[in-house]
Amino acid sequence: MSTARPEIVTPEQWRAAREALLVKEKAHTRARDAMAAERRRMPMIRVDKDYRFTAPGGADATLLDLFDGSRQLIVYRFFMDPDMDVYPERGCPGCSMYADQLGNLLHLRERDTRFVAVSRGEQEHLQRYREHMGWAFPWYTLRDDFDADHDVAGWHGTNVFLRDGDEVFRTYFIDARGDEALGSTWSFLDITPYGRQEAWEDSPEGWPQTPPYTWGGWHDKYDHTL
Repeated sequence: MSTARPEIVTPEQWRAAREALLVKEKAHTRARDAMAAERRRMPMIRVDKDYRFTAPGGADATLLDLFDGSRQLIVYRFFMDPDMDVYPERGCPGCSMYADQLGNLLHLRERDTRFVAVSRGEQEHLQRYREHMGWAFPWYTLRDDFDADHDVAGWHGTNVFLRDGDEVFRTYFIDARGDEALGSTWSFLDITPYGRQEAWEDSPEGWPQTPPYTWGGWHDKYDHTL
């Protein structure tokens, strides 16, 4: 075990160091907000291909079905595939750690946004593993080249889609270390085209917005399912 540790200082010195760092942390927060504002102004791509998935329970599903009525959709590519050494008993350890840190997804639903995971594994194995690990997110089976077309055939990644009626558009993609920052309600909303949908945000005219701290709260009071 390492014996290395931070320097020991007086309470006054610690507070001075904390306040100096806080200046940089606030600048980082402002820069993150500016990046999210720029992200909300990104163009999008129309999705014309008829992608197919197997839903929990075995039903056939389209990409439009994955929205389940929501306007925005976040799709995480979870590696639990038949060609993995640990399949069908387990999925990728990194993807599993990602799933462990997901917040309560009902808060996303309150913001007209749905999160789902997709893998190439069969439903019987995906759902057994999900229940064993104590996860609640919807998990679908990939049945075509959705992963290849959306940059997640060889690695994990997160795609974001927007629905306008029956039309679907790809708005954003992030992977590698970018996925490390995801998991909380706020982090997911910040990668969607409509963002947190709060009045303080720098968003294009016409974007849905409400006053801050007026929509979130007790998840058991929401009229939603995952």
